[in-house]
Parts: sequence; structure tokens; C-alpha cells
Amino acid sequence: MNEDSGRAEPPPSFRPPPTPALTRRALLGLAATAGVGAANVGAFAYAGDLFPEDRLTPARFVDRFEQVAGRHPGFRRNHAKGVSVSGHFTANGDGSDVSKAVVFESGRTTPVTGRFSLSGGAPDIADAGLLVRGLGLLFALPNSEQWRTAMINTPVFPDSTPEGFYERILASKPLPATGKPDPRKMADFLAAHPETAEAMAFNRRHPPTSGFGDSTFNGLNAFRFTNAAGATVPVRWSLTPLQPAGPGTAGDGGGAGKAPDRNYLFDALISNLAERPLRWRLMLTVGRPGDPTHDATRPWPPDRRTIEAGTLTLDAVRTEAEGNARDINFDPLVLPDGIAASDDPLLSARSAVYAQSYRRRAGEPKQPSPVDVSKVLR
Repeated sequence: MNEDSGRAEPPPSFRPPPTPALTRRALLGLAATAGVGAANVGAFAYAGDLFPEDRLTPARFVDRFEQVAGRHPGFRRNHAKGVSVSGHFTANGDGSDVSKAVVFESGRTTPVTGRFSLSGGAPDIADAGLLVRGLGLLFALPNSEQWRTAMINTPVFPDSTPEGFYERILASKPLPATGKPDPRKMADFLAAHPETAEAMAFNRRHPPTSGFGDSTFNGLNAFRFTNAAGATVPVRWSLTPLQPAGPGTAGDGGGAGKAPDRNYLFDALISNLAERPLRWRLMLTVGRPGDPTHDATRPWPPDRRTIEAGTLTLDAVRTEAEGNARDINFDPLVLPDGIAASDDPLLSARSAVYAQSYRRRAGEPKQPSPVDVSKVLR
């Protein structure tokens, strides 16, 4: 990619390395013996850079994040700024209509470890309403099964392929003088990727809410759900907040005439969780034949069947540290029996890149998180 010209050369195609014969579930069982916080299935499934030089490898993808945001040892290469949370998910049984996964069994309560975050590779970035908000969750299920998911607060993803995402990272790099992307580079990128332009326009029609607590978080990618009878359907999932939207939920970061505090989104989340649990409904949207499962930029029609599968309750928040969400890789392909990947190419790419990021930060010295829960609550 030629940065001096301002035009992106065609990126190499992304091919994840072949998964070893050992199944992902078996790998998960092996990894679980080291504890939930250290489990990293992706690191097993995608160990090594097994690509030719001209391929877009997970290592090159992570290098691109570091090129744009700088290198911050010990932190994630994207969504670096975050805080750990925990709670539980209570199923109402309705999700069992489409999936045999035990997480959906009526009345089952599943422990959950999670992480709220903001997009970008800088762990000390100032909170801003337009930054993409993330929520990663790990559902700890019986018999060493896990369900991991990494969601964001936009209704569709800007990119349909790993190659497009790779190009967009560079096109979106802020200029030092303005703090915004180079308009010419971004225009060139969007001209080459009309699907991204359409997705961004769609997302702009769904502006962010006031904070983490009143945000809807979307899984974006499609998955295949199989029920006890063997019927398989495409599904996308979302978490919709039970907290009302508005400044009372997340705060505005300062009083009248004041600039927002640097950590205002996180500070409000921490204060709210100290006062009361926060809850979301888990909504499963069931696709029909012909609905795109391979393209996360395209929304499904609004009349698709939805199932309310249960309630996520988050009731504790902690500064990121050893033993909590800091050391979890929210690999989207760690899935329980009854949920499987679709044909979306972003899923295998995300899994491989997450593993590469995990391996790098796992071997680096850890730095204190800029989001310190104790400072907010004292």
C-alpha cells in the first residue's frame, strides 16, 4: 500500500491458515484448563503466520493497527481502552426454538464476564460520542463450553471483506493537524468501496445514544443456529437496553459550558453500575432464505422474526487487571453446540487477527489502565 500517493493499492487477499484437525471444542477444553481468563482458542487454531509473503496475514493486519494508532505494549491493538464487568444471563427458554445451545435453556443462569470498550488502538484516547462502543462477552457454560461474542453499537459493519477493512484502517487515520481522516484518501477509499459508503450512511441514520448503559449492541455477523430437531436457520443477535435513553443514563461529561471529561463515558458507566445493575434483552433475529449471511454491511429487512431469549444483567465493574476481562480474547468463533459460523468471511478473519493481537499483548509488560474504577468511586 502506497501511503505517499494517497491512493490505496489493491490489498493482498486474506486467507486464514488452515485449522488443525483438532476441533475447536477440543481446543476450548484444553485451553479451559488454564482458567477462563487465559483461554485463547484462536491462538491454538491460528498459530503461526502460515501464509505466502503476498497474502494479507493476521500479523500484517495487526501491524496496520499499530501503524495507525501507535504501539501500546500490553493493550489490545483495537478497542484498547476498556473496563471489565461481570454479571449473568438468565434465559427464558424461547431461544431454544432455534438453538439447542444450553445457554438458552429455560431458567438457566449463566455467569458472564464482559468488557466495555471504545474503538481505536490508543488506550488513553479521550471519550467521544461518535467513537464506536464495544461490548465483549464470555458466557461460561457447563462442560467447559463457552460462548464468546464481540459486539458494537452500530447496526451494520462498514466492511464486507477483510481486505476492505484493512484498507479502511489506513484511510481513516486522523491527520495531526485536524484530528480527522484525510478527505482525499477517504474519498478514494469510498469510491472503491460503495458498500462501505452505504453502510456508513445507514449507521448515520442511527446515531449513538448518550452512553454505554443505554446503547444497543449488535453482533453484526450472521451465524447458523440449530435446534434440538436439527433445523438450522440464520440468526443475528443484539442486546437492547432496559435502561431508558438520555443524559440521565450516561451523563454529558460536564455541566453547562464545560468540555466533556476525558473519561466521561466510562466514568458514567462506573458510577451507574455502582448504584444499580444494568440490563439488556438478548434479541435473536431470524433470517429468511435470500437474506445475506456473508455481508455484514447489509441489514436484514425490519420485518424479520425476532425472539427475546433472555436478560443480560451486569452488576460489577473492575479496572482491567489479571484475572478479569483484560486477559480474555473475545474470539467470535468460540461457540457452543447449537451455534455455528456462517459464510461471512469476516468471522475467520476476526478470529485470526484477535489471536495475533492476543499473542502480542500476552508477551508484553502490562501497563495500568487509564480507566481506574477506584478513582471514580472514591
